[in-house]
Amino acid sequence: MITRDPGAFLALARGCAPDFGPATARAAFLVTPEGFARAEESARDNRYMAAAECYRGDAALAEHRALQQALAADVPVFAFAGDPAAPDAVFPNNVFATARPDARAYPQALPRLVVGRMRHTVRQPEAARADIRGFFREVVGTTEVDLSQQPHPCELTGSLVVDRARGLGYCGLSERCDEAGARLMHEAFGLRATLLFDLAPGEYHANVVLAVLAGRALLASPAGFADPAVAHAIAALYAPHAVLLTPTQQAAFAGNAIALSPRRVWMSGAAAASLDPAQRQALAAAGFELGQVPLAAIEAGGGSLRCCVAEVF
Repeated sequence: MITRDPGAFLALARGCAPDFGPATARAAFLVTPEGFARAEESARDNRYMAAAECYRGDAALAEHRALQQALAADVPVFAFAGDPAAPDAVFPNNVFATARPDARAYPQALPRLVVGRMRHTVRQPEAARADIRGFFREVVGTTEVDLSQQPHPCELTGSLVVDRARGLGYCGLSERCDEAGARLMHEAFGLRATLLFDLAPGEYHANVVLAVLAGRALLASPAGFADPAVAHAIAALYAPHAVLLTPTQQAAFAGNAIALSPRRVWMSGAAAASLDPAQRQALAAAGFELGQVPLAAIEAGGGSLRCCVAEVF
């Protein structure tokens, strides 16, 4: 199912057991922020990007090293070298994602590398990286689903938030992902059901306003949805472990979080500092420790911790 109807989606989703596949990744990879700078083309539809003079390349590299070291407490984390000619190519989850078909229906199926199509030409060369594609093809042994050459923008797990345990997708439509692109991603990930919704004006990616944590908890900012009722409907599926964020917390990237293990959720230092005691307790009640990494320099690029992390399933 792929639908804009929250009621129809939830009627199906409530019957989906958490048997689609592992809820969290077995590894993750990053791309280092070499030549980190403001890309004016990307800034056209990313209001979170700082002014050019606010970018600090050395600080971003130091934060990125600390991020890799911190996340390695939960899963193996490796990094590909960045390209100085690609000034904002530090967010590989928009370009590369991995997926496995329904584990119960296709237990022997090979994992897939999904390559997305970026909206802006300044980021489109990332999809052609032979080293990343070759690593997954020759070392990991994935099959490849290449969406990068078709005309519809589909910026993978930036636009599509996935509940890996149940095989459910939540796709925020914007200039970075249209309905046709959403359908292509739904098929590439082999999902059971995907809910389409419009992001609020000025929002570019669903993963800034929504996070599913190990299939059992949720962070959501209703203000980031064109229709806030959609956020509340999604939250009902994860109750009582749904944490609703304020617009201020969304702006601090509290929704741009990830669980790489069943016991911990990671977000930036600024995001963690924005949470109130009740929200921290709600995450603890869901079984999560809170991990945080200072990322002020990287956040100048308009994304935060989750945007930096491409998962390997």
